[in-house]
Amino acid sequence: MDTEDALQAPAAEPLPLLDELGLGRVLVVVAHPDDAEYGTSAAVAHWTSRGIEVGYLLLTAGEAGMQRPPEEAGPLRTREQRAACDAVGVERLTILDFPDGVLEYGLPLRRAIAREIRAFRPDAVVCGSGQLEVAWGFDHADHRAAGLAAIDAARDADNRWVFPELLHDEDLAPWGVQRLLLTGARATHCVPVDEAAERRAVASLSAHEAYLADLPWHPAPEELVTGVLAEQGRLAGLPRAVAFAEHRLRG
Repeated sequence: MDTEDALQAPAAEPLPLLDELGLGRVLVVVAHPDDAEYGTSAAVAHWTSRGIEVGYLLLTAGEAGMQRPPEEAGPLRTREQRAACDAVGVERLTILDFPDGVLEYGLPLRRAIAREIRAFRPDAVVCGSGQLEVAWGFDHADHRAAGLAAIDAARDADNRWVFPELLHDEDLAPWGVQRLLLTGARATHCVPVDEAAERRAVASLSAHEAYLADLPWHPAPEELVTGVLAEQGRLAGLPRAVAFAEHRLRG
């Protein structure tokens, strides 16, 4: 079964609900502004409404993603991402300065993500799967690099002998993430979302107004978000949901 079939074909049994017991903080790691707004933000709205703290780590400012100079696009996309975060209750937004469009998997990227994990101390990390083929086709090279680096950084952050300078120079003690929640992989669990979370997710994607205006082919935010949530909800026998592949690193 290929990735698209795994994500979209009806499961033999409905996906179980994600156990949220022990989730106090969640870190969402993505490559660009707007990456979290294609479904994930509905789960984020659900979590923040339940008192779970969510932080976003963007590895680039998305400066190469618009039909305008990067020095103008980067700050604009940062402002739009701040508004998108406000729509779903995310206060902690960290945007790094890795170059958009040519993000490379490697030690600097792993170190930067491990640094944020140690600083924020999340119970779960949400990130991409790093796979080439996903439900919507071939994934962006930046998305693949971001996903692989985040998966590895979740382990790096828990090992005092990997990137020891984080401890010795920055006083960031090791931190063990309990779970990885992967997008773009064969789903194992789902997060049910209500109409309020759906509306907030639509608002979060709509906040990227200037970016979306540069993409005339892009579906309307409401059409896209409600479609994604309905499709993933179908896998769980629910009106709407966000699906993840859960991997337990501890416990």
